[in-house]
Amino acid sequence: MKKKEKRWIKKVLWGFIYVITFVAVFIVSAIIKVTYNPLSKKYSVDWDSSVGTIYTDIAYGEEEPNKFDLYVPADQTKETYGLVVYLHAGGFTSGDKRDDANMLKWLCSKGYVAAGINYTLRDDQHPTASVNTMSQEIKSSIPAVKAEAEKLGYTLDRMAVSGGSAGGTLALIYAYRDSDTSPIPVKFVFEAVGPASFYPEDWTTYGLDQNPQAAAGLFSVMSGNTITTEMIGTKEYEEAVKDISPFMWIDKNSVPTLCAYGKHDKVCPFNSVRHLINALEENNVPYDYIECPHSGHGLQNDNKLYAEYMEKMGEYLEKYLN
Repeated sequence: MKKKEKRWIKKVLWGFIYVITFVAVFIVSAIIKVTYNPLSKKYSVDWDSSVGTIYTDIAYGEEEPNKFDLYVPADQTKETYGLVVYLHAGGFTSGDKRDDANMLKWLCSKGYVAAGINYTLRDDQHPTASVNTMSQEIKSSIPAVKAEAEKLGYTLDRMAVSGGSAGGTLALIYAYRDSDTSPIPVKFVFEAVGPASFYPEDWTTYGLDQNPQAAAGLFSVMSGNTITTEMIGTKEYEEAVKDISPFMWIDKNSVPTLCAYGKHDKVCPFNSVRHLINALEENNVPYDYIECPHSGHGLQNDNKLYAEYMEKMGEYLEKYLN
């Protein structure tokens, strides 16, 4: 076998190994994020018809996963309502809108229309799905959410978008990249531990700063674009990952942002957070950033700070959606 062919096989193998490792770690940590919530009792509600109604598995596209659940409050006396979209975690390969049912019920109990949206995950049945295709599906779902709510008698004229982990990334993308074309004005975004940038030098927990082949392989999968090692560090590379890099879309008109990250996060590399915060600072975008110094991806070791994040969420809802 020629040396050139051996190098190519080695490159592909390393890329494959890193993709599998990333997915495995992301799924395990996403499960922790979904199942662990120190404030679950406070942000839950005894659900019945006096609180609201849930409409499940409403189609917004042609693919089987293109479904959303809509939570509408029992009070139909308001002229207009705020919408809160909450996007599920799962490492872009797993998870479901039902995972966030408690949060969606709680939001609805506060008088908001709430929506949990599924998107096509990258799996054996959908091997070409990427973060970009997922974000495009979220974008296409919002008109359907608006139409369904109006059909039920709820006029939506403002919205917030949110999520955790993978859902946090998708929420940031919609808030910064797609808000200009949103059929419902986006007023703010809140999210936790969603990767906001994709520079190999920041993904040290995966060793991507030392392995350009692995970086090119992983970020090719995530972006849906072919990335080579030669592209890394160039304008061509930035263009290739721009559609999945929320911070690159931030400008002076970007919406207020609430976010929380763990300093010991091994899944969403903590070093990548600085690009998000720097972009918000440079463009004078109103934001609150909660840094959890003892926590990883689940924010599980800083209960007071996690409580602060949730309290800030309530303040943002009151300020921007009421």
